[in-house]
Amino acid sequence: MLLPCLPINSKPLLSLLTNTRLLSCTTASTSTSCFACATTIPITPSILKQCDSLTHAKLLHQQSVVQGLFSLVTNLVGTYVACNSTASAISLLERLPPSPSSVFWWNQLIRRALHLGTPRHVFALYRRMKSLGWTPDHYTFPFVFKACADLPSLSLGASLHATVSRSGFASNVFVCNAVVAMYGKCGALSHARNMFDDLCRRGIQDLVSWNSVVSAYTRASDANTALTLFHRMSAVHWMLPDAVSLVNILPACASRAASLHGRQVHGFAIRSGLVDDVFVGNAVVDMYAKCGKVEEANKVFQRMRFKDVVSWNAMVTGYSQAGRLEHALSLFERMREENIELDVVTWTAVIAGYAQRGQGCDALDVFRQMCSCGSRQNAVTLVSSLSACASVGALLHGKETHCYAIKFILNLDGHGPDPGDDDLKVINGLIDMYAKCQSTEVAQKMFDSVSLKDRDVVTWTVMIGGYAQHGDANDALQLFSKMFKTDKSIKPNDYTLSCALVACARLAALRFGRQIHAYVLRNCYDSVMLFVANCLIDMYSKSGDVDTAQIVFDNMPQRNAVSWTSLMTGYGMHGRGEDALRVFDEMRKVPLVPDGITFLVVLYACSHSGMVDHGINFFNRMSKDFGVDPGPEHYACMVDLWGRAGRLGEAMKLINEMPMEPTPAVWVALLSACRLHSNVELGEFAANRLLELESGNDGSYTLLSNIYANARRWKDVARIRYMMKRTGIKKRPGCSWVQGRKGVATFFVGDWSHSQSQQIYETLADLIQRIKAIGYVPQTSFALHDVDDEEKGDLLFEHSEKLALAYGILTLPPGAPIRITKNLRICGDCHSAITYISKIIEHEIILRDSNRFHHFKNGSCSCKGYW
Repeated sequence: MLLPCLPINSKPLLSLLTNTRLLSCTTASTSTSCFACATTIPITPSILKQCDSLTHAKLLHQQSVVQGLFSLVTNLVGTYVACNSTASAISLLERLPPSPSSVFWWNQLIRRALHLGTPRHVFALYRRMKSLGWTPDHYTFPFVFKACADLPSLSLGASLHATVSRSGFASNVFVCNAVVAMYGKCGALSHARNMFDDLCRRGIQDLVSWNSVVSAYTRASDANTALTLFHRMSAVHWMLPDAVSLVNILPACASRAASLHGRQVHGFAIRSGLVDDVFVGNAVVDMYAKCGKVEEANKVFQRMRFKDVVSWNAMVTGYSQAGRLEHALSLFERMREENIELDVVTWTAVIAGYAQRGQGCDALDVFRQMCSCGSRQNAVTLVSSLSACASVGALLHGKETHCYAIKFILNLDGHGPDPGDDDLKVINGLIDMYAKCQSTEVAQKMFDSVSLKDRDVVTWTVMIGGYAQHGDANDALQLFSKMFKTDKSIKPNDYTLSCALVACARLAALRFGRQIHAYVLRNCYDSVMLFVANCLIDMYSKSGDVDTAQIVFDNMPQRNAVSWTSLMTGYGMHGRGEDALRVFDEMRKVPLVPDGITFLVVLYACSHSGMVDHGINFFNRMSKDFGVDPGPEHYACMVDLWGRAGRLGEAMKLINEMPMEPTPAVWVALLSACRLHSNVELGEFAANRLLELESGNDGSYTLLSNIYANARRWKDVARIRYMMKRTGIKKRPGCSWVQGRKGVATFFVGDWSHSQSQQIYETLADLIQRIKAIGYVPQTSFALHDVDDEEKGDLLFEHSEKLALAYGILTLPPGAPIRITKNLRICGDCHSAITYISKIIEHEIILRDSNRFHHFKNGSCSCKGYW
């Protein structure tokens, strides 16, 4: 009943089908006469070629059998292939005796499966063909090798290579080129090179051979070898590159930022006319963009006669990666206006551009637009989205992205192959997101889910960085050490080293930091990469060795603004304001233009060095001489400067004259000054402003409590403690740690947990007795309890920094510096006691508290009272 509805364009075919319908309507007794009528129109190869539906093909197949036209079986296979009926075609081929001429149809079926993106079906067809006794020819093997590359499956490819060698195709250049390409795409670079060299020895290589091996090296990120081979091909072997050659070599130029080589290739493309090929044009645009020459990329883009979506994507991505997001967004909008289809690359480039700028909310908005348009995300999109989540702490959105990745991207069923590159990129992005959203436990679980052999340097780096910046810095250094011990094949990159140095800086772990510095020098990390050198300056400064930070700075082949401000910050932390201003003057001579961060560092250095007049001068000149308007953080620094100097009236006047609302940092600076100078009334005022801003934390409450305790207002002390308890705010316990001979020892107030506690307390008692004899008097105002002075003295005796000092004296050799770090500000009594102790011992005592460094030596401190 369906036949009349089908379009039939051939008169012989129409007549044949009409006779076939008549044949099916007759009785058995008249079938012979009808059959005779039907056979008057023979089935020919041309009629089979005109067949355009599976129903017609089956009717023709039926009639060819009825008419005994067995010679048309191979033509019928072609008809079924044309009608996309693979099963019917295979069914016919299974009934044919193997013959070299009919292998063509197996090749057609294999080629079709390859073009449909089903490489596993290619192998199924190949195995079926072999099992039926058919012999593959030199057309079959290149298709099957390409399927190996598409999977990719090195084991299948190597097995097929062995079959080729046994089958006598080892001298067929087409098959051998396919072998080279397969090995390259499967990551077996040495195998690809061996095959190529064998072709050259036998003198059967052609342009495709060269293109295949150059592509293999480019894909393996070995741009130097790719460029060398390309030069040999064109200059030594005199082979003229084609469009494929140029498309292969331009990414190698881009990966090395070798714009000079890229220009030469571009020049050849213009002279040879290959530049008009859209693939070559796209590769040239991409090369210039990745070399940071986006203006040249745009010129090529504008001159392209034909542009496809890849052309537009190359420019959008180029602008995005160059930090010129406005241009990228402009092109993005033009694509929408001109109805150019936005694909996953376009969306991902814009999302990544926002994420790189730290504009996570905008990146997530674009991600939502992408989802609403029905565009399917890939691994790179998810990594960019996760980076955006990390930059703004969007944990919930990050979890949603994680769910999407589990559903559509990650292979987590436990039955598939090891995680591929895309899987690992997404997992690395998830570890980074969870760590930066301060969910380090989840990040650790994600890290542990990746087997040791599958982790790459990025996996280790994001976990180390997560701990270094948002978790326990000790865990970061333990993981850094574990990386060396458990996986010898992993070499830390510049980012790994920077993360480890950040952890050292947080802990003031000078010994570990020096070991990392030595590793960097031994392994010649590009003469110490700029950001690694900046991290070294920061680490040495925060570990109490600012002089070595200066040496690192002096030996840097190039410096940026971060280098200068890091060194200035280091000098400021150590109370060496004159040195900080010297570095500032040198920075201006380079010349580098000071910005808001530079002035914040300068004001900080002046504040911690008692250089009040210098600080006021710089603050007043910021806007007038340098065009930098002071922000809330600059005002907070000035309040701190006035406050430390005891000029609370000027500090309050400055707050009242602020052109913006004072931030919590401003009121904390004032409250701290009130604690230092025992101004209860103004301290209460500052504390109330903090409570109004809902910025009360344990530090603010503790400062106010200390002010009341110093004024012996114990009822107010009790009230503050009750408020803290009611609101769930807990005071952080004081903790100090010191680098001893056998490692780091940590102490809390009244700590008796250490194995040498008895000796520590005996040593400390002896020290206190000795310094009392030369004038030390316990400052009992720092014992914040309503008890008598003798008991207060006992409480002060147990402070963590004193215990750490006693341990350092016990364990370190005479003359060695004792390096102590405290999580809170050092108490006034401990400061006084350690100053006296430095008179009677041979050690220099370097103590870092939450505010700054104190260098105690020969009865004086570097802070000069400004702490």
